[in-house]
Amino acid sequence: MHRGIFYSQVSTRNHKSPIARKRILVITKTVCIVGCGKMGSALLSQWVEGPEAITVVDPAGSEVPDGVTLVTDRSAIADQRFDLVVAAVKPQLIDDILADYTDHLAPGGYVLSIAAGYSAGRLSQLMGDAPVVRTMPNLPAAIGRGVSGICPGPHATSDHVAHAEAFMRRAGATITVDSEEKLDRVTAVAGSGPGYVFEIARAYAEAAMAQGFDEDEARDMVLGTIGGAIAMASEPAAPSLEELRNSVTSKGGTTAAGLNALNGDGGLSTRLHDTLQAAYDRAVELR
Repeated sequence: MHRGIFYSQVSTRNHKSPIARKRILVITKTVCIVGCGKMGSALLSQWVEGPEAITVVDPAGSEVPDGVTLVTDRSAIADQRFDLVVAAVKPQLIDDILADYTDHLAPGGYVLSIAAGYSAGRLSQLMGDAPVVRTMPNLPAAIGRGVSGICPGPHATSDHVAHAEAFMRRAGATITVDSEEKLDRVTAVAGSGPGYVFEIARAYAEAAMAQGFDEDEARDMVLGTIGGAIAMASEPAAPSLEELRNSVTSKGGTTAAGLNALNGDGGLSTRLHDTLQAAYDRAVELR
């Protein structure tokens, strides 16, 4: 039985931005999470802070936070029904597993899928035309700093989407899009994005070590510099990224020399464009 929806005050850094940064809804629901790998565990660490009664079904018996019910076999939930079923298994396992959860979805409930490469339409059909909302989170969700794309699927109502947005905001920012094609683009930018950032930071630290610093010194300087720069850019009244770059670049100075080597020929811009395009193309192939 649904226990209701109530609204809480919202504040955003920039009301024109499509990325919402605060929870706007608190909704009490019963939740069943099917599978609990890295991303499922990352989200669960934030979801557990809410009022929902959460059950995880995971044959691997992954560790779960206090207050969460863990079972290793679907038979353990017998005839229970849930307001929300979260599809958190690998995409290649969905056909074999999720159909069995059709009868575990309560009337008025919906399926939230975090599985990349499996369309909402296919999942809805598999589960007897159940309402489906797809989301594409990224790994910083584990510390409440994720960015998650949300896309309504077949039969999803505005209430389902509102709940999905509020639920995912516990793990960070959200951006809601109107097509799975756009969600594939969110996947390329944000879903895969931490991997790009970690690789850039790794290469940056490696270059710092080549300047004579040890590994710890290089890591501290690089992560501190990146973290500080991002914090400045995230301030409410921060100028554009181009203006921020220019503010630390004196004509003929050291930053100008470094930037010229980094992207003077546009090579970095081209490489990043190609990076996102390759990730998007792969997301489309998987779907």
